[in-house]
Amino acid sequence: MAPKDTAAVSEADLPLTALVKSDTMEWYHKAKLRWLYVVLFFCCYAAEWASGMDSAVMNSIQALPAWKAFFDNPEMGALGLLTSIHAAFSTNTSMFLASRWLLGFGIPFSLVNSSALLAELAHPNDRPTLTSLFNATWSVGAILAAAVTYAAANISGNWSWRLPSLLQIVPSVLQLIFLQFCPESPRWLTSKDRHGEAWGIMMKYHSEGTNGKEFARIEHAQIASTLAEEQRLKSPFIFGDIFRDAPIRKRFGIAAVVGFFTQWSGNALISFYTPVILNAIGITDGTTQQLIILGWTCWGLVVAVPMSAVVPRFGGRTMFLCCTTGATLVYIVWTVSCATAMSDKTLAAAIPVLVAMFLYTPAYSMGWDTLTYTYISELFPFHQRSQGLAMTQITSRFALFLNLYVNPIAISKIGWKYFVVYCVWITIETITVYFCFPETQGKTLEELSFMWEDDEVRDRVRRRFEHRFAIPLRELGPIKEASEEDTEEAV
Repeated sequence: MAPKDTAAVSEADLPLTALVKSDTMEWYHKAKLRWLYVVLFFCCYAAEWASGMDSAVMNSIQALPAWKAFFDNPEMGALGLLTSIHAAFSTNTSMFLASRWLLGFGIPFSLVNSSALLAELAHPNDRPTLTSLFNATWSVGAILAAAVTYAAANISGNWSWRLPSLLQIVPSVLQLIFLQFCPESPRWLTSKDRHGEAWGIMMKYHSEGTNGKEFARIEHAQIASTLAEEQRLKSPFIFGDIFRDAPIRKRFGIAAVVGFFTQWSGNALISFYTPVILNAIGITDGTTQQLIILGWTCWGLVVAVPMSAVVPRFGGRTMFLCCTTGATLVYIVWTVSCATAMSDKTLAAAIPVLVAMFLYTPAYSMGWDTLTYTYISELFPFHQRSQGLAMTQITSRFALFLNLYVNPIAISKIGWKYFVVYCVWITIETITVYFCFPETQGKTLEELSFMWEDDEVRDRVRRRFEHRFAIPLRELGPIKEASEEDTEEAV
């Protein structure tokens, strides 16, 4: 049986939900919120640019003769090692591996904290789109890396691959600059009893729309009420909540599954081993390979950005099902096409492989590309949100590790037959999504915090919320613009 819609709205949810829906003013008409989003664009999205550069640089430089010569034309097993564990000033293989390890070690920390901060600072009206764009902007870094690698291919010597490697410093520098202008999460401040600072941030950035002051007042009350209950329930040990009760185990289980699926859906074959596959189907010219990689990467951005705006309107569970079903069908076509092309090695046989590769992008993008961080951020309450995102990163990196070691060896040994494994696996993903993934559409983060907990927990949150207003929610009546006295009282 498919999971029912567990994100039912309680009485404590109604005022904020109503205010969110009543605010029709777009973000770009709100000066302070507009500036916040500019800061978040560079401060948070740069983490994904770094990740995209990391993947695209390693994918693209494999087609450069200077890189192959420098690493003595690595065999498939060694290629997996080099790909998984690279840097601008490596003078030998060991240095290359060490620098790759350091880069790979740091990126997950940046991704976890950037995605959590983005979700917690965004206005509820914009949060689904902004968090969906987070993973989609991976293509920005990938395009820059692929373009620079293509342009640097004509440079003689090792700088043809060192220059793209050096480019990876840019996103981190941008993050360091814009962090100086980025406010702290109001939920974190509230959890530390710094209510005045949290209130100030919400009043500054979330009070410009319709009934803005009342919205900020109710938002602060809802956050404080929910965090108080979370504080009562949480474990004092890091990751100690994983085994606390069935609802939290379910959340961490889904987070682990989502992380693994994002890297084990066949995307790693295209993201990291395009030159290997192109060589196998008879496209061996390095310049042609670079153009195909650049074109595919640009296509990823063209698809991902509109997807990020549209997908949140249809619900996470629905789009995950469309994603996995579409990816399964495309991968079957891709596998059959690769079998023919690897045998014939003609241009006519290679074209269906390229078409299927480009068709796979929108199928993957509508779920794993746009919804991963949105869905996990919504699934977890504040105190476990970073831990849930970290769990997703852990299983994602584990799946990536397996991909990068297994894929090149498997392709060299059994060729297209290895792709059948992914056809079966993505089918399993579809079944898992259908039976295990709940719908989270149309709710604020606090409204989703206790969606699986019993009525007693939700009642305690409601009573705390009512206490902050000193009046039952049923008697609140029509929502009005808050006065200055109300604003001071809410602090």
